[in-house]
Amino acid sequence: MAFDIILADRIRKTLGKQKELVEKKMFGGMAFLLKGNMCCGVHGNEMIVRIDPEQTDETLKKRYTRIFDITGRPMKGWILVESKGLAREPQLATWVGVAVKYASSLPAKEEKKPSRL
Repeated sequence: MAFDIILADRIRKTLGKQKELVEKKMFGGMAFLLKGNMCCGVHGNEMIVRIDPEQTDETLKKRYTRIFDITGRPMKGWILVESKGLAREPQLATWVGVAVKYASSLPAKEEKKPSRL
């Protein structure tokens, strides 16, 4: 699945110069990781937002949101925001802020070393 490159660029710009930010192609889209933890990303023309799992039900009450379930199994702590909910920069900045806040609260993941065969 192709992903919205313009949305990825907008997210990248909004994230700015976050320390330890890495971009990685995942889920058929683009993911932005902070300290090795996925923070947010792009899937198709929607934004993937990682949130506090305890806030999932409350967050899903907001317009233009739905659970992130590309595997067919809903995952608490992961939502998709439709493009209509990201049309204006303040909307995008709000969701990026939510994702950064949660991802920053997680312990850093150690970088995996490639296995030797």
